[in-house]
Amino acid sequence: MLIGIPKILGPDLLYTLRAMGHGDEIALVDGNYPAQEHARRLVRADGLGLLPLLEAILTVTPLDRDSHPVFRAAPSNDPMRTSPFHQSVDELCFRLGHGAVARPLPADELYPRIRAAHTIVATSEGALFANVILRKGVVGA
Repeated sequence: MLIGIPKILGPDLLYTLRAMGHGDEIALVDGNYPAQEHARRLVRADGLGLLPLLEAILTVTPLDRDSHPVFRAAPSNDPMRTSPFHQSVDELCFRLGHGAVARPLPADELYPRIRAAHTIVATSEGALFANVILRKGVVGA
């Protein structure tokens, strides 16, 4: 056990978050996403929902300070649509990501970005279009 680390973050995910460098991206994907097929590196988070995992990651991982350190899917792959789930993602990222605004992407931009991510985290999230990408930032001196 560690002090100050959310218990939901297992050793493989903690290792990944620590190993990532500035600008690397991590994708958290829902239970329907073909993570095994698409991942360069895969961390399984079976039994975990995306929102609690996102919250835990944002408590220990700095986001890049550029204009879009967070990307997410949108209902029916339409960036103009939202849902209560996607609003929760947006609120978490804004609150814990120091004002980060999640940018919804259409499928043709989101899925290649997920495939190129440093790591894909396969959750058991049941919400549809529940995929989020975080770009790691730096810890200031």
